[in-house]
Amino acid sequence: MRVPFGRREQVGVIIGHSIESDIPSAKLKRCSEILDDAPVFSEDDLWLIRFTSDYYHHPIGEVVAAALPSLLRQGRSLHPKVEKVAVTNQAEQADIESMARRAPRQAELLETLLDAGSNGLDTDFLTESMPNWRRAAKGLIEKGLIASFEARADDFDDALSVEPQVAPTLNEDQQAALATLRCSDQFGTYLLDGVTGSGKTEVYLQRLQDILENGRQALVLVPEIGLTPQLVSRLRARLGLEPALLHSGLSDIARLTAWRAAASGAARLIVGTRSAIFTPLKNPGLIIVDEEHDHSFKQQEGLRYSARDLAIARAKRLDIPVILGSATPTLEMLQHCRNGTYQHLVLPVRAGRAVPPKLRLIDTVRNPATDGISEPLAELIRRHLESGGQVLIFLNRRGFAPTLICSACGHIAGCDRCDSRLTVHARSKQLRCHHCGVCRPLNESCEECGEVVRPLGEGTERIEESLGHRFPDAVISRIDSDSTQLKGAMHTALEDATSGRARILVGTQMLSKGHHFPNLTLVGIVNADQGLFGTDFRSSERMAQSVIQVSGRAGREERAGEVLIQTAFPENPFWETLITGGYRQISDEALAEREITRWPPFTRLALLRSAAHRQSDAHHFLEIAQRHAAQAPSESLRILGPVDAPMARKAGRYRAQLLLQSSDRATLHRVLAQLRPLLENDPAARRVRWSIDVDPVELF
Repeated sequence: MRVPFGRREQVGVIIGHSIESDIPSAKLKRCSEILDDAPVFSEDDLWLIRFTSDYYHHPIGEVVAAALPSLLRQGRSLHPKVEKVAVTNQAEQADIESMARRAPRQAELLETLLDAGSNGLDTDFLTESMPNWRRAAKGLIEKGLIASFEARADDFDDALSVEPQVAPTLNEDQQAALATLRCSDQFGTYLLDGVTGSGKTEVYLQRLQDILENGRQALVLVPEIGLTPQLVSRLRARLGLEPALLHSGLSDIARLTAWRAAASGAARLIVGTRSAIFTPLKNPGLIIVDEEHDHSFKQQEGLRYSARDLAIARAKRLDIPVILGSATPTLEMLQHCRNGTYQHLVLPVRAGRAVPPKLRLIDTVRNPATDGISEPLAELIRRHLESGGQVLIFLNRRGFAPTLICSACGHIAGCDRCDSRLTVHARSKQLRCHHCGVCRPLNESCEECGEVVRPLGEGTERIEESLGHRFPDAVISRIDSDSTQLKGAMHTALEDATSGRARILVGTQMLSKGHHFPNLTLVGIVNADQGLFGTDFRSSERMAQSVIQVSGRAGREERAGEVLIQTAFPENPFWETLITGGYRQISDEALAEREITRWPPFTRLALLRSAAHRQSDAHHFLEIAQRHAAQAPSESLRILGPVDAPMARKAGRYRAQLLLQSSDRATLHRVLAQLRPLLENDPAARRVRWSIDVDPVELF
């Protein structure tokens, strides 16, 4: 509905009603307009919204906003009227060949509209596909060949004209996992723990087929947009239908169409990223969370929710199964399996005749790297290219170099707004801060002494340049958030990688997640030491996940794969554990350590963050929070801080944090429920930006 709000009007959502009010009736205002006759949320949807607000201790209005497509937040109806353009009866007699010689754009538009038939096309679609179509349309309208009109937005149609592919034969482990999943259509949480290339997606597909044949809907969550093209292609081919997509790369119209189709039941299969967990479903039957370990499922700003955890809560409410898939499950999920609350389904071997890649270490102290590439790695790249293989070089650091340093005085170019160094981006000749986004021209000389400056360290740009000099005949494709900013760039890059046209891939974490490159035989991990000495208690877990995931891209077909890991610390015990015992041994040792030290999953955390222009204000606010929390009578509650955040200054604000820890979840939430209103009403809150992060995945 649209409501008066001061001198403006705002869009609101009714989530409850009452026949009485504490406010005098004379002061109550009527709403200006009802935008939708029928509710946009069901009772189950409202339950999820309230649960999210309560669990994450966040204002319910902001949760509602996160759950709605942007066009609904702006006041559009769920079933909006759209402008369409279609041909008239006279268009059938038009001489398009003759028109093409005189007015080629008019001919192109007329031919497009003739193909669309009497229903015509949305003007939004025409603007996307033919940006200057209105100029051509003007002449066609004057000739009476086309006409514009208003119509209700088209409903989603998931029918495809192709026959679904036949499912391949599953191996014994896949069959056992699928049989367990088919035991019940009621709530249960299943962790599908399969090594990379073990065929988890095939298990998903056959379980999805069951659900769809029973007339139910399925929601599949993926951690980021880059994973959707390959997955959607497989879903189309195997299930014979068009999934409704929900992610930030779509237009607002497309997202509203998919959201509406899911709510009406017209879309039987919904694939989306994190925010898709709030999508209404008319006939829910299954939720799948692919790559459940990925941190992209946790929102890091505003409403700090975990889509994976909400998927489990929502499935329980709807009494449907939820499948969590990963080759490197989080320790929290593994502990749930140990406790018997989740079912652990293991796929220990690769599907088909593929074998696990061999991992090898290169000591960069004995074999120094030039521009990030050591000689042993360069030689191995050459051998794989000569034998027709494809190579992936992994470095989770974009840009040309992480540091610009003066050769004379040692001055390092830093960000004026953050406690961080500026990253060198050679192609754009800029220095950029990857934390606040500020950028400035690349210095040619030191701003302190005027002497020569040089880039220090490596980023993906520098690796790409270095490989280009070493292997000038090989097609090199760099895939990171800088190279894939333009629309369609990610899709093109992945097509080149999958087809094998790009012989060398250089990329960041984006390339380690679930992609299948059939020709890839070698993975080189350039700087593997970044996570060895992290201060976060999850450092070793994340390091192992990163190495295992990117290594899993190699040797997924007939040819065996190799993985070369460059490290300055080959004697570190982490490497021996990972290479000999794999992720299972890493996780077993990490769980034993966490149990002794009382870190998650054996305790629960909540992080209070504050940021202010003055450091004293950020700390003062959290000191107030600390005093309030300390008054809660509980032996299980532990309060750590307040302290500066690891990066104390970011985007011009000083940041501090207070950690609350408890072995009892109910105790922690009771304290947070008492704390939040006290902090909201405290005058000190006006001088800071603050947030509550329940179950934080980053302690920064």
